[in-house]
Amino acid sequence: MKELVTIFSLFASILSFGQDKDKIPITIGESVSMYSNILREKRTLNIYLPEGYQQNDSSRYPVVYLLDGGLDEDFIHIAGLFQFAGFPWIQWCPPSIIVGIVNTDRVRDMTYPTHDTAMRRLYPAAGGSENFIRFLRNELQPFIKSHYNVSDKTSLIGQSLGGLLATEILLEQPQIFNSYFIVSPSLWWDDGSLLRLKSPLADSSWNHFTNVFIAVGKEGLTPGTHPHVMEEDAKLLAEKISMSKSPRVKTIFDYLPNEDHATILHQAMLDGLKAMKGSAPQ
Repeated sequence: MKELVTIFSLFASILSFGQDKDKIPITIGESVSMYSNILREKRTLNIYLPEGYQQNDSSRYPVVYLLDGGLDEDFIHIAGLFQFAGFPWIQWCPPSIIVGIVNTDRVRDMTYPTHDTAMRRLYPAAGGSENFIRFLRNELQPFIKSHYNVSDKTSLIGQSLGGLLATEILLEQPQIFNSYFIVSPSLWWDDGSLLRLKSPLADSSWNHFTNVFIAVGKEGLTPGTHPHVMEEDAKLLAEKISMSKSPRVKTIFDYLPNEDHATILHQAMLDGLKAMKGSAPQ
């Protein structure tokens, strides 16, 4: 089931003086392939392992699942942020394993079916989030647990359509992860229907510790047949979660007016790790 691919490098080599023996690859983890029976395709994962990780010792590490986790997407800079946040002199979070999920069909995996006929014509493959969530819950998490030294604490990071998917999981099946980092979520999808969804998080009986960090920049009107204002949708989501009657739900909202949709993720995650210090991941 598991096919280890050659350990990848951040850079081809360090400075050398023309001698191959002086070149030392710089590595931050490994690339792993697994076959998904649910999605009926091979999926690639980029795995960051914290300093000191040893497969044969008794240490257990929280796992951070990163949507848009390709090397040409967000994996490298997010892994760097968690390395920084986990330094002994910082300690915003414990050393963590980062699982970057490489996309194959982003729109298919991160959207649920929409009633908007124009969007269905524009994105004919959309609407597959139910299967992708099943993949995350029933295949990916067990795969990571069986191959790495992990604790039972997990986080999910998603931006844009990834933020839409993270919001869908948060509102419908919040028990899948302990902490959610949702950045500039595309809540305009299906005319904002997720914001009208009743969630188990709202009930006082919700007993699963759930930490939610929501961030948005100065981003303005969204695409779609019925344009929304992204800042307003993100704020409405934060207000919806913060109205939970359960004391085990914690919500933090961060507005970054100096960032836009393209630039927000790195700064938002830095803010999020600092703000969630002591609560995510643990």
